[in-house]
Amino acid sequence: MLEKNPFGKTGHTSTRILFGAAALGGMRQDRADKVLELLLEHGVNHIDTAADYGDSEIRVGAWMPEHRRNFFLATKTAQRDAQGARESLHRSLERLRVDSVDLIQLHNLVDEKEWEQALGAGGALEALVAARQEGLVRFIGVTGHGTRVAAMHQRSLERFEFDSVLLPYNYAMIAQPAYAEDFNALLKICRSRNVAVQTIKSVARRRWQESDGPRYSWYEPLREPAAVGRAVRFVLGREGLFLNSSSDATLLPTLLEAASNLRSEESNLPDEAELASDVQRYGVEPLFVPGGPQGI
Repeated sequence: MLEKNPFGKTGHTSTRILFGAAALGGMRQDRADKVLELLLEHGVNHIDTAADYGDSEIRVGAWMPEHRRNFFLATKTAQRDAQGARESLHRSLERLRVDSVDLIQLHNLVDEKEWEQALGAGGALEALVAARQEGLVRFIGVTGHGTRVAAMHQRSLERFEFDSVLLPYNYAMIAQPAYAEDFNALLKICRSRNVAVQTIKSVARRRWQESDGPRYSWYEPLREPAAVGRAVRFVLGREGLFLNSSSDATLLPTLLEAASNLRSEESNLPDEAELASDVQRYGVEPLFVPGGPQGI
């Protein structure tokens, strides 16, 4: 059984592992349907997709006429102006074949100029607030990548009462002191305000090297089941965090198995020595470092 926690102040109790539907972006529907069977089998009740994830919304939309009640449904818009965000949301609703979504998120809102536009007059946030008043969305969140995202999310929460945040969290990222400080400060704020904290890149190994392959996601993931299990338990061992599954769908069974076996006793959680050993053995590197590429 997968552990469930309240998803912030939304009133929904979500499985702590959320399905990252970016994994469906390049799939045929018949393959995507097998993923749905796996989600239903394990009781995953929260799907996170985005307008920019290829055909992901279309693949999820094929499930919604029969299974909408089984899932908290979240999507994202990368548009920064009100009109663009409004059009993006309506297109997402059409592709998802629903009248409303539970959560709409401002996608990767980290760049300073984009942040000012999206949260300013005539920005995307205005359209999302209006959509909430119209009943098209229930809650509004913000997501991001890079080393500055935790600090930017803090600023976003000062500007608006977002219901959720999403950002990278794994052993290699949190080993960077500046990122850890920002993440911990953000987590403290989110706990005090009952804001849901979603994490991504839990099983990231490194950025792809030139000779690596095959590539099912933009970064190279860990694949050895025991290492994946430790990475998953590292995230879920921290109270209040949700883990979005990898965009590499081949890892989903391993991730679900690791999350299903999660226990609260310390003997089941990875210790510092095990995680440090995985870094050395598998060449784990943070996907984002100060001064390096901040996007995907």
